[in-house]
Amino acid sequence: MSTLLPACPECGQEYTYEDGQSYVCPMCGHEWTKESQQEKEEAMLVKDAHGTILNDGDSITVIKDLKVKGSSSSIKQGTNIKNIKLVEPVDGHDIDCKIPGFGQMKLKSEFVKKI
Repeated sequence: MSTLLPACPECGQEYTYEDGQSYVCPMCGHEWTKESQQEKEEAMLVKDAHGTILNDGDSITVIKDLKVKGSSSSIKQGTNIKNIKLVEPVDGHDIDCKIPGFGQMKLKSEFVKKI
């Protein structure tokens, strides 16, 4: 029975080992706690306005009117968006999607809910 250990957050090597309540990377010498690893994994999760975890390919609904920078129109509340893609946050925008009538756009997860 083998358990999968996380890769080193510093160098990315997979040769980590457990040392009591910590993980250690023999390649670069980086040490981190199991609790910090869990906190990091939880922080990487993208959640909607109601706390539901979002995944790639989900369908979402906009929960409030959103003004679009550089446009006179806005994305209306209730707009349904299919097949989202989660991306690394850029200025808080962590969802990449194609919005009907607007095209490709990034959204903040705090303004959507999962369908």
